[in-house]
Amino acid sequence: MIQPVPHVSLEQWRALIAVVEAGGYAQAAEALHKSQSAVTYAVQKIESQLGVQAFEIQGRKAVLTATGRMLYRRALALVGEAGDLEQMARKLSAGWEAEVGLAVEILFPPGLLLDCLARFGDEAPRTRVEVIESVMGGTGEALLSGKADLAVTPHVPPGFLGRPLMRMRLVAAASPAHPLHRLGRPLGEKDLRAHRHLMVRETGSTRSSRSQTIEVEQRWTFSSMAMSIAAAAAGYGFAWYPEALIARELDDGRLRILPLGGAEERYVDMYLVFADPEMCGPGVRRLAEIVSAAVGASGLAETPADPGQ
Repeated sequence: MIQPVPHVSLEQWRALIAVVEAGGYAQAAEALHKSQSAVTYAVQKIESQLGVQAFEIQGRKAVLTATGRMLYRRALALVGEAGDLEQMARKLSAGWEAEVGLAVEILFPPGLLLDCLARFGDEAPRTRVEVIESVMGGTGEALLSGKADLAVTPHVPPGFLGRPLMRMRLVAAASPAHPLHRLGRPLGEKDLRAHRHLMVRETGSTRSSRSQTIEVEQRWTFSSMAMSIAAAAAGYGFAWYPEALIARELDDGRLRILPLGGAEERYVDMYLVFADPEMCGPGVRRLAEIVSAAVGASGLAETPADPGQ
């Protein structure tokens, strides 16, 4: 079936979107680097071609009509799909992508991540990789905003599918000189509440209480896991850490696992998530394969259950 030829161009739809989002014709013209008359003509062309009124003038401001609001929503989807199609076409014509965005939860072992990047770099030396280190909600935002093509995350955002990757063991730890270790007995929640908890700040714009492992009176919050570990090793507080991340500190005695009567262990399931499984290029797929293979060969953790089961 032959599809009808559209009478309105993408540029005209972009002009309508710009007028709405910039708040007027003059502002839209500035944003698009075009003359105001060109933007006005483009919107008027849409109205005349479709026989509708998209805007009405109220004072000095152009305000959307009910029909205009519908056109604006559909125009956003149309222009977005066209952009996605062009981006995918460029990726396919170039072979491997010029750049891949990888969002990685900071719980993931950095040494393992670097090994994966090194292998990918050997296979695709001309593909740049932007690594986005994220905490909690930041990973989902990186996927939703299009900054990340692939993510390693313990929280699969709504609307995405997560491939089970690994299960990480977390342990509560503090310096051997910390007062909690001096108690010489299994610790309870009351003991922990009396001491400083060392946190890592969530990178998402919306903070979540899920990042708080226990409610305490004292808390230091850092922007990096490295600073939190350094603070714990220096005796300033305690925290739950992936055992693989503090293996060196545990081996050399700078950190010691807190005796919580079996509650010192926690587990976090990690998943591999594609921003768009159908539209991702060969570079993204190959990087995902490398990460999966590296985790399987590392022996660091068992594989979690599929979140869809």
